[in-house]
Amino acid sequence: MKALILAGGEGTRLRPLTLAMPKPVVPVVNVPFLRYQLELLHKHGVNEVILSLGYQPQKIEAVLGDGSGIGMRIHYVVEQSPLGTGGAYKNAEALLDGPTIVFNGDILCDLDLTAVLRQHQLHQATATLVLTRVQNPSAYGLVETTDRDRITRFLEKPSADEITCNTINAGTYILEPEVLKVIPRGENYSFERGVFPGLLRDQRPVYAYVSEGYWIDIGTPQKYMQVHQDILHRRFCPPMSAVAAAPSLAATARVDQNSQFAPGVVIGEVAKVQSSSLGEGCRIGNNAIVESCVLWPGVSVGDNARLVGCIIGKNCRIGRNAVISRGVVLGDNSMVTDYSLLSSEGTMRSYV
Repeated sequence: MKALILAGGEGTRLRPLTLAMPKPVVPVVNVPFLRYQLELLHKHGVNEVILSLGYQPQKIEAVLGDGSGIGMRIHYVVEQSPLGTGGAYKNAEALLDGPTIVFNGDILCDLDLTAVLRQHQLHQATATLVLTRVQNPSAYGLVETTDRDRITRFLEKPSADEITCNTINAGTYILEPEVLKVIPRGENYSFERGVFPGLLRDQRPVYAYVSEGYWIDIGTPQKYMQVHQDILHRRFCPPMSAVAAAPSLAATARVDQNSQFAPGVVIGEVAKVQSSSLGEGCRIGNNAIVESCVLWPGVSVGDNARLVGCIIGKNCRIGRNAVISRGVVLGDNSMVTDYSLLSSEGTMRSYV
């Protein structure tokens, strides 16, 4: 069986981090994001994957290659203009020859794909949608099912009195080849608003698999930060993770077990690093504090600086005694001068 990962978006919600680096390969605890999805597929016996790309495809291919390094075959299909989720699936038709696993390219999960496939085959479904439960159903489009998991209705962002369930589309599907026949070629077409409601109208067997495991959409700075903390604190244990490198520590520096370091990290005297992910070649000055942060490669933090709960892009320079508070996001190559104060006032705020 093959898989298709829909990774053609521009990652606008993650800007400025995605101005120079496409979202599918932004680092998550120092691992390119899509590696987690690829490893999940590989774990469940899927070794051939098609990536549907649109934004900066050469950069993604340069990072992931042909898949041989992880025992897979990766094919690339590039959209010349945005085609939507269903249109991207149709655009890959020439490479599809049977049932296909389809992933939205901005989710991380610990889904049991083998169980999903087993249920799909048991029901002889045309399409199986993976669902997940949420605490606040009013913020999402809901998916109603029977007690035997057959999908009966899609309900877009209901009002409080319309809520009948708490299950939402988790962005993973098993699709039979006949689904391709209902999608127009070369048009922007949506699974959520076009394909799946159409299958219900035609009374095709569309079923749900409700996953009770970990699931997150990393598409916003808040969620991007959250998934780092979930991995660092072992609330989510993906099928693979970065190989941690030991930082070069001054004698009085302190780091905790919930931090992750790429090669070449240097940490100065009396500095403290806690619950943070530091990319390759980062340098932390004397008496600096880095707490609950994500630092991309090449970041330099000056003496006595304090960083808490922020995301810092590649090759940024943070001056001496600077303070960057929770929620701030700095784009690549930003410079924060000595004694500066950056505050997000409780929300994620981006600077570039």
